[in-house]
Amino acid sequence: MPREENHVMATIVLDPVTRIEGHLRVETRWDGPRLAEARVAGEMFRGFETILRGRDALDAPVITQRICGVCPVSHAVAACRALEQALGLRVPPNGRLLRSLVLGANFLQSHLLHFYHLSILDFVDVSALLEADTPNPAVRALRAWVEAEIRSNRVLPAAPFLPQWSSGLPSDAPWAGRALGHYLEALKARQTAHRMAARFGGRVPHTATLVPGGVTAGVDPLAVEGFRSELASVRRFVEEVYLPDALELAARFPELANQGAEPGRFLTFGALEEEDGRPWLPAGVWAEGRLDPLNPDRITEETAHSRYQEEDRTRPLEGRTEPAPEKPGAYSWLKAPRYGGEAVEVGPLARIRVAAAAGTPEVEEAEKRWLAPAGLRASDLSGVTGRHLARAVEAWMLARRMEGWLDRLDPAGPTVGSYEPKTSGKGAGLVEAPRGALGHWVRSRDLRIDAYQCIVPSTWNFSPRDGRGRPGPVEAALEGLEPRGEEPKGLAVARVVRSFDPCIACAVH
Repeated sequence: MPREENHVMATIVLDPVTRIEGHLRVETRWDGPRLAEARVAGEMFRGFETILRGRDALDAPVITQRICGVCPVSHAVAACRALEQALGLRVPPNGRLLRSLVLGANFLQSHLLHFYHLSILDFVDVSALLEADTPNPAVRALRAWVEAEIRSNRVLPAAPFLPQWSSGLPSDAPWAGRALGHYLEALKARQTAHRMAARFGGRVPHTATLVPGGVTAGVDPLAVEGFRSELASVRRFVEEVYLPDALELAARFPELANQGAEPGRFLTFGALEEEDGRPWLPAGVWAEGRLDPLNPDRITEETAHSRYQEEDRTRPLEGRTEPAPEKPGAYSWLKAPRYGGEAVEVGPLARIRVAAAAGTPEVEEAEKRWLAPAGLRASDLSGVTGRHLARAVEAWMLARRMEGWLDRLDPAGPTVGSYEPKTSGKGAGLVEAPRGALGHWVRSRDLRIDAYQCIVPSTWNFSPRDGRGRPGPVEAALEGLEPRGEEPKGLAVARVVRSFDPCIACAVH
């Protein structure tokens, strides 16, 4: 049926998107109840790749950790692995395991942060707290404080997590009470995970012990057992609180299982090295019902709609980072990574989907224990709730795997390889960060950085349109969105966006 000539499409802009890391603008155009077009934009330029040029090559792990305070360990590991390949450095088994333990601890705290402190309030009507009859002392204390603030007619600057809307959400006070009680308990679990990372990383954020060639911390038996005890505590929280909450969320919002499911192509570099150098979760690309091996040579970046000087589709080390803030047609400070010319989703959902397609036993075990009773399969997870469930399932699998890594540490073995590096070479550090595939590419000449490029998870997911006008993964996930009933359109958009766990400071690096 042809449209009337006076048909007008409504525009809704979220700027900035809150409860994420970094500065993100989402502009949407609506054709009635349906989201017809979306554009997501990183709102700042930082220039880390330019800062690194000319620096001592061994400075890269220190400098690149400052890209992000949420996931610095991932950048340290990626920089170290890129330099090890470029300079011919070898890492002993202890060094690989210690890195994965530090990075694994960062994964756990990041997944808890995302679910409880960034996303859960998209699904909970906090106003129901005031009527909830809950025995949870943390919730009762929080409720009393909120009531005092309201009686005093004061704003709530100390509680930025309290939303300013209450319509469109299920008015279910017990669910609100449990969720916000767990919100507070998750703060303690995250603190424990940070302590775990600091035992071998020296400190967090921005570790001090991860260097090209390994980890400068030794295998101290007291540190190992302290880590083990803290890991057991976090694992209990994942099993008893996090996973049940993620499953309850999926059950309460079944329509979100397919909402925001595009583009349906998944990529992972392989997660967390074991002592033999192989990844714990496999690398691969899943698309159109088929799993293919990863081919890094198919990775390119485009800048057609990015605020950088125009470049053809380039491989990472061939690219430049030359700002062009007034460039016509550009709307984002993110570049547009593509794999074989296609947009791909990265992150926990990608890792679980690839691992399920590869027949990874731990995914099969997690499916049997956690997903099957809810009528779910790992190979079918998608959309908003699929991303939340994938993080929770991964946290459970990871906590169990880390116990085995502790057992395989050798107190008598070295943690750093012999240090006689070449002065020149090029290398790629392809790792998985909590939010997905992270790549660092370096070219060194006389131990000076000649070129450095990063493609981070949120650059993949939140990329703008490419030279053919095709949307990035989040843009594709938003287009076609139709909120249910009286649900606010902005809330529906935010749910999809936050399900990808944006880290825009990383993406605009």
